[in-house]
Amino acid sequence: MENVLKRIVKVKHGFKPIEREAKKIFELNLVKDCIALAKDFLRRDAYQIRCLAVFLLGYCASQDKKALHILKTKVSKDTSWQVQEILAKAFDHYCKEIGYENSLPVIKSWLNDTNPNICRAVTEGLRIWTNRPFFKENPKLAIDLISQHRSSESNYLRKSVGNALRDISKKYNNLIENELSKWDLSDTKVNFTYKRIVKNIT
Repeated sequence: MENVLKRIVKVKHGFKPIEREAKKIFELNLVKDCIALAKDFLRRDAYQIRCLAVFLLGYCASQDKKALHILKTKVSKDTSWQVQEILAKAFDHYCKEIGYENSLPVIKSWLNDTNPNICRAVTEGLRIWTNRPFFKENPKLAIDLISQHRSSESNYLRKSVGNALRDISKKYNNLIENELSKWDLSDTKVNFTYKRIVKNIT
């Protein structure tokens, strides 16, 4: 395993090699053992190894709630932006595995959290929302869920909100325009999010 980790640390650009290694580990081990490995990897200094851990936890989350709990309570506090990117991917993988409609209670719970990294894992992870099953048939619900963080104190989260809504505007222009018409643009944070979206609306 240490040889695998040495290879992982050498990855400087992109996440695909890390994802492939995580998949191999997941396929060769029991879920409980993958979670144990992930917990060990999360203690490592190299962000690449922590990313490996997050991929593993994402694969395990639909089969063991402990993995989802670790993603929410521990991974979300990691200071590496790379780790946060993989958290978003891991959350989406969980939703895909159990079904996006079945994931609604967890999606809403994460979006209601006070940690912006947890909220962003949802807004960013499910992009493009309206390309996902269930949300493809329910674009208004996707817009409602994402828009609740338009005035977040977190610039990081608001960027994700704006980008996610801009994605949706490409297919559901009228729905986005209707949503934006309700926003208070005198609020500087809301206006910031608004400007991330409108440059794409014709």
